[in-house]
Amino acid sequence: MAAPFFKRKDSADKSVKPGMVQKVQLAELPSEDSESYEKADSAPGLVSIGKAQLDKKSLDLVFAVEQMIQARAHAETNNHELQDRLNHSSSHVERLGRDLKNLNKVIEEREKSILELEHKLVEKNLKVDQVLEDYRELHTTLSGEMDELKSTIDLEQQKYANLVQKHNDAISEKLKRMNELEEKIGRLETENGHLKQKYDTVRQEKTYLSSMISDFTNRMTVPFGGSTPPAERNDSNGDT
Repeated sequence: MAAPFFKRKDSADKSVKPGMVQKVQLAELPSEDSESYEKADSAPGLVSIGKAQLDKKSLDLVFAVEQMIQARAHAETNNHELQDRLNHSSSHVERLGRDLKNLNKVIEEREKSILELEHKLVEKNLKVDQVLEDYRELHTTLSGEMDELKSTIDLEQQKYANLVQKHNDAISEKLKRMNELEEKIGRLETENGHLKQKYDTVRQEKTYLSSMISDFTNRMTVPFGGSTPPAERNDSNGDT
């Protein structure tokens, strides 16, 4: 708004008379005094009194001065608003600063906690590494023992297989011998049957011959024409 004012003021200075310039100055003085002491409350009244005595160019100049006064009042208002906003921003910045300090404290505490956790984690990692090392050693030892046990088991399995084979061979041989003995027993029983039959035949023949011999002997011992009592005959037969 200042730029149009200076353009109009230049054109007015070239064409306004000396007496008119004095009137304009008289009109400007009350407006400036009112701006300084009354803050533009009485300036419009003084300017309106001088408007009747000024021509168009002077009126433009007065109008420009009024606009400057209003612009200055508006600028002061904006300045107060900006000052309030600055104060509010300052309090907000202070609050943010306090929050930042608190956050820094929280961050420091969190960093301490993180360092403690890292220290504990390092200790646990060391313990885990030791456990892993012990596990590797134990695994190596157990692997060697397992290999030895496998070798022993294989050897024992071979021995067991040999024993099973020997047992099977012994059972086969035993069954073979049993079959042979059963066959032999069968043959012996058959032969015994034949021998028993022969013995019975011989015994019957012997009994028959004994009875014939006994009868012949009895007949030879008895006198001719005589008879032997039945009791004596039976005794002599029984003795033979």
